[in-house]
Amino acid sequence: MAMDRIRTFIKQEGRPLLEIRHARKAFGDNVVLHDVDVTVREGEIVSIIGRSGSGKTTLLRCATMLETIDGGEVVYMGEKAVWEKGGEIHFAPRDTMRQIKDCYGMVFQNFNLFPHWNVLRNVTDAPLRVQQRGKEEVFAEARELLKKMGLSDKENAYPCELSGGQCQRVAIARALAMNPKILFFDEPTSALDPELTAEVLKVIKSLAELHMTMVIVTHEMQFAKDISDRVIFMDKGVIAIEGTPLEVFGTNNPRMREFLGRYSTDGALQ
Repeated sequence: MAMDRIRTFIKQEGRPLLEIRHARKAFGDNVVLHDVDVTVREGEIVSIIGRSGSGKTTLLRCATMLETIDGGEVVYMGEKAVWEKGGEIHFAPRDTMRQIKDCYGMVFQNFNLFPHWNVLRNVTDAPLRVQQRGKEEVFAEARELLKKMGLSDKENAYPCELSGGQCQRVAIARALAMNPKILFFDEPTSALDPELTAEVLKVIKSLAELHMTMVIVTHEMQFAKDISDRVIFMDKGVIAIEGTPLEVFGTNNPRMREFLGRYSTDGALQ
């Protein structure tokens, strides 16, 4: 069965957790992704950079099935989640898809916390309701995650009572509470001022030290250099350059050099 194959796959090291093959996506006449291939292996940190409108966020949303690809396929742990066949898009069976979705988490640029729930409920709701895990276990893990995020004293606070940096750390804790194999970040600091940005980047770096597999869409160039095993530079819906940070940031590709020219040395827009 598919779920047995996924369980077996998870135990194997060095295999790709995620494969996106020949992905295509358009919104009306605007083609956003052109035949894009991405592979992410366990323990890897992949940063995706590029101009606004280059397809970065759409690629993440297609990888997490928040958007449906128009062509190609998305594969998790060797199991197809969504694919094109005969001009139609097909999805994995419900049980398989549920197990696939349990294997990844998503952190959004605008936090996406439930404003009418306190911090603890924001973190514990999905493990309790979706994964149907035991309440005692879930609450213990949630409190440990909040402690790691420096938010032990905020479990009863509501999002409106928190700073942007604190909200983003809650969002990271919420994603980690699902025990994902891979964590996606969609420009996690774009809504934050520099001081709060530093808070969140520190947390992400701590996850890197734990060998968490991560795919990060970011405009923080120095951060991408420092943390990534691999960097993808997207331009006009295609992967223009892919390689180690040294290869990508050291390239003579004119589009990449033009893009980097818009940034100061600390990764902020000039």
